[in-house]
Amino acid sequence: MRKAISPRDRLSVTLRYLATGNTFKDLSYSTRIAPNTISSIVRSTLAAIIQILGPRVINLPSTADEWELVGHKFEMLWNFPHCIGSLDGKHINFRPARKEGSKFRNYKGKDSIVLLALVDAEYKFLFVDIGMNGRMHDSAVFRESPLGNKVYSNTLPLPFLCEVPGFNYKLPYVIVGDDAFALKPNLLKPYPSRGLTLDKRIFNYRLSRARRTVENAFGILANRWKVLLSTIPLDIDMVETITYACVLLHNYLITKKISHQWYVPNNYRISNNSNTNSHEEQLSEHQYGLEQQTGNRSCNNALEIRDKFCEYFNTAGAVPFQYSAIEMGNR
Repeated sequence: MRKAISPRDRLSVTLRYLATGNTFKDLSYSTRIAPNTISSIVRSTLAAIIQILGPRVINLPSTADEWELVGHKFEMLWNFPHCIGSLDGKHINFRPARKEGSKFRNYKGKDSIVLLALVDAEYKFLFVDIGMNGRMHDSAVFRESPLGNKVYSNTLPLPFLCEVPGFNYKLPYVIVGDDAFALKPNLLKPYPSRGLTLDKRIFNYRLSRARRTVENAFGILANRWKVLLSTIPLDIDMVETITYACVLLHNYLITKKISHQWYVPNNYRISNNSNTNSHEEQLSEHQYGLEQQTGNRSCNNALEIRDKFCEYFNTAGAVPFQYSAIEMGNR
């Protein structure tokens, strides 16, 4: 009779699967465990990871004080005051059953689900929504998520508007996103790229710089858990489970001092005094951002808020390296 597989070995097999993206068949050669047994081990171990880590390592702030702390870290590390997170989404490719046809076919012709995420200043996921159909438009993915519902209904328990040092105007706390999202009073996006003044180009740069937290978080996630770079040949429920487990493991490892040093690659390390916090996403063609939003109308209040942040970044909130960054962009 074959000896029972120990919990340690079950965890080892599961982590190897997530880290390499190898198929169960490939793993069977190195582990000498049958593919169907590996499949069962991975499913049960992922369920245990989610049960144990889920309530502990990812929690959306629920009070104004908690959101204010998130904003303080963004100001200290990324020179963007009143920012409560950067928002983006990525497609996770999988191989659906034939009966599904093109149900999950996205704008790039791949079958996928969406991982929507809000990330803090230190690459930690504050919120994720996993499983929206890859066919859905980006704005709909966000709007139908629990976080999107709160943003659209203005029910996030955010701190009151307040002034930032040296700027005589009260600014709200905001999420930063890209053109995939609609401009809202609590959700900033870049100015359209045509005919930009220098001031607006600087605003776009400063917003883009703050958004690197979510881009880098996705980059680290994919770098460490390469299963997310593959076309996962499993059912959609399992793809959601795999993705969520990877996010939980990411948060667990990135917040532990003992693991943070080796988990975060050197080229993702944070520095708040220069234009060094950038890293082109090392994601394969299997992971890519949400489709760009077009034809979106923004309320006047949201437009005014963006203009005020723009004014701040060009006056009291200016930093020396923003000008060299703009100059480099002209080359």
